[in-house]
Amino acid sequence: MSIIVNLDVMMAKRKVSLKNLAENIKITNSNLSILKTGKAKAIRFSTLNEICKALNCQPGDILEYIED
Repeated sequence: MSIIVNLDVMMAKRKVSLKNLAENIKITNSNLSILKTGKAKAIRFSTLNEICKALNCQPGDILEYIED
């Protein structure tokens, strides 16, 4: 089982840069980059909430389950 992070896709659709999104949700560029590249082991619901609010999307637009 794998969880895929599609944050980069949503950012591209909304034409939002990593720097701008990080500033909007008050998270460091490096932490957002770790999440964007799929290297994060966890995400706080509060962070996911802020990302969804900033990108005007649903959590399912960012996180996807792929069966191995």
